[in-house]
Amino acid sequence: MALNSKHVETVIQVRGLSKHYRLGAFGFGSLREDINQWFEKRHDRKQVAQNKTKEVINESVELMALDNINFDVHRGEILGIIGRNGAGKSTLLKILSRITSPSSGSIKIKGRIGSLLEVGTGFHPELTGRENIFLNGAILGMTRSEIASKFEQIVDFSEMARFIDTPVKRYSSGMTVRLAFSVAAHLEPEILIVDEVLAVGDVEFQKKCIGKMEDVADHGRTVLFVSHNMNVIQSLCTRGILLNQGQLEYEGSIEETTSRYMSGTRETQSIKTSDFRGGLKQFIEFESLKVNDHSLDSKHAFSPSEPISITLTGDSGDDFKDAEIFVALFCDGFRIATLFDQDQATPLKEGRFESRFTIAGNTLNPARYSIQIGAQSPKRREWMISDFLASFSVIDLDNDHLQQRKRGPVNIVNQNGRRKQ
Repeated sequence: MALNSKHVETVIQVRGLSKHYRLGAFGFGSLREDINQWFEKRHDRKQVAQNKTKEVINESVELMALDNINFDVHRGEILGIIGRNGAGKSTLLKILSRITSPSSGSIKIKGRIGSLLEVGTGFHPELTGRENIFLNGAILGMTRSEIASKFEQIVDFSEMARFIDTPVKRYSSGMTVRLAFSVAAHLEPEILIVDEVLAVGDVEFQKKCIGKMEDVADHGRTVLFVSHNMNVIQSLCTRGILLNQGQLEYEGSIEETTSRYMSGTRETQSIKTSDFRGGLKQFIEFESLKVNDHSLDSKHAFSPSEPISITLTGDSGDDFKDAEIFVALFCDGFRIATLFDQDQATPLKEGRFESRFTIAGNTLNPARYSIQIGAQSPKRREWMISDFLASFSVIDLDNDHLQQRKRGPVNIVNQNGRRKQ
C-alpha cells in the first residue's frame, strides 16, 4: 500500500506502534541481545545455586518500551527524537531500522534506510574498512559499481585513508564512527537514521556530520536524529517528537519540543543512575539537587534580583586525585553557562560530598532555565552528565520598567559608558 502524498510526501507512517519485553524471556530483541541475555541469565542462575538463595524470579513481568506510538515523517524533513534515558528512543530507531520487530502496530516506509545506531553498526570486525564499505553497500542493495563510484567520497569525508585497509577490529570507537557515518550518509539512502553515537567523535567531525545531514535533507532525503545535545537538535532539526516512558508525549515544532523536554516536571525527588550517561556513574552517585532549598520535583519562580543557590549532595565510591563537580545551565535549548564547584580540579575522597553553586542576583534575566549536573576527572579522562533534572523561572517584575531594556538570558553589564566626542 502506497503512502500518502498530497502536498508533502510521507516517507514514514507509524500507527499504534508498541513494543514490550517479557523480562527473562528471549526472542523480543535482536539476535545479539538475546544471546547476551542468555549468557547473563545462565551466569545469574549459577550464582543463585552457589549462594543457595531462595529468591524466586518472576518471569511474567512485561516492560512496555513503546506504547501506542503514532506519527508521520515527511520527505526532506530532519526529525529530532528526544527524551530521557529509557524513554524508548533507541527501541523506536531499532524498529524503524528493522533490527528488531514491533509487538503490535504498523510501520510503512518508503525508501531505503541507512542507520547508525551504535558504534560498529553493520561492520564486520574481521574485515577491513574498504571491505566493510562494499559490504554495507551490498546490504543496501547497491551494485559494486555504484559503491565504487562513492568510495573516494566516503574515504575523504571520514579522513580514514591511512587505515582503510586495516581490519575494523583495530579501530578505536572514534575511528569506527567516522567511517560508519560516512558510509551511512554517502551511500544515498532515502532515509538516514542517526543515534547519539556521534557524541563519540571529536568536535570538528561532529560539525562535519551535522553539515552532511543538512545537505542530505536539502537533497530531498529524510533524517531521523536522536541526541541529548539540545543546541544541535535545535539548530539542525525542523520538527521534533518527545518520548516519555514509552509514550509520545508531544509532537510539533522543535523549539516547543525541546522546551517541554527541558522543563518537564519530575514525579520524584530521587536521582537515579539511569538519569546519567558516561563512565563516572560507576563511581559517583548523586543523591539530591536543590534550587534555593527547593527539591527538584517542584517548579519555582524567583525575581531577577534574587541570588540562585544550587546544592548537590552525593557519594563517591572511589578516591579521585582530581574531580570537578558541575552544573550546566540551559535557556531556550542552549547552554548558557557551566558552573564548577571549585576554581580548578581538586581531590575527591571516597564517601559523601556536598557541592554548592551560587549565581549572583541580577545575573539571570526573566526566562525559564533548566539544569543538568555532572562530574569529570581530567586525569582519568572520564565524565558523567545527567538528563535535565530540574527547572526554574526568573519572572518579570511588573513594577520594574527597567526590565524592558534587558535582552537575552544573561545580564552582562557594559563596562564602558557614553563619552563626549
